[in-house]
Amino acid sequence: MILEAFHYAASWPLTPKPFRVHIASSISLLARANRCRSAWAEHEDNSKAHVLSAVKNLKQRRTAVVLGSGLLRDVPILELSRAFDTVVLVDLVHLASVRAFLIVKRLSNVRLIWRDLSGYEEAVAGQVPEPLGFLRQVPYLDLVVSANILSQISVGARWRLKAEGRSSEADIVLPALIRAHLDGLAMVSAKTCLITDVSYCTQDKAGKILEEHDLLAGVPVPAHDRSWDWPVVPFEEAGGAYRAVHRVVAG
Repeated sequence: MILEAFHYAASWPLTPKPFRVHIASSISLLARANRCRSAWAEHEDNSKAHVLSAVKNLKQRRTAVVLGSGLLRDVPILELSRAFDTVVLVDLVHLASVRAFLIVKRLSNVRLIWRDLSGYEEAVAGQVPEPLGFLRQVPYLDLVVSANILSQISVGARWRLKAEGRSSEADIVLPALIRAHLDGLAMVSAKTCLITDVSYCTQDKAGKILEEHDLLAGVPVPAHDRSWDWPVVPFEEAGGAYRAVHRVVAG
């Protein structure tokens, strides 16, 4: 708790006011990632390897944008910084620990942008969301990475609709947000790299499926080259009762 309080206090003044509400959830994710370090390692390694495979054959390496950069655990930031003139990290929160890491590693060509990538406000207003439209304004863009953020857009929007008493709109809003992200990636001329979990199931120790859920709100799974399982909640995290396994695709 002391460490989490320190993270919160250190991140608060560095975070623009509209995004401070998200600091606590980011710190909670950091704590879980540390507890589940060994269970998440393969997923994080696979994510990094897929990004690097996208970089390998690029003719130009001027600017790379990472959407949902988060804790940087699944982003090969050292390699991206060395490969590109500029790397732009976009997310709701960039914790003080992330900023400290960038400073210690002297990654002076890395830029941070605080941005809501969901398109939620437009969608609930009945408009066609265009959350990635800002990418058109990024000069010399050669790579866009969507790093395990797509499903979180849907999950976050579902909770927000519930909190606002608008759960009945989920069947319209959630697919619209998923499609908007995928369409936004498709419209950029740069190389794109999408990594996302698309579904999850909970299992007991005997391997019996207890629950299954689509994380893309009915939108077809995007074309992909690779897939793997990510034990987001291993047995030890759930007190030994069950585990939650997410299916991840990368394309």
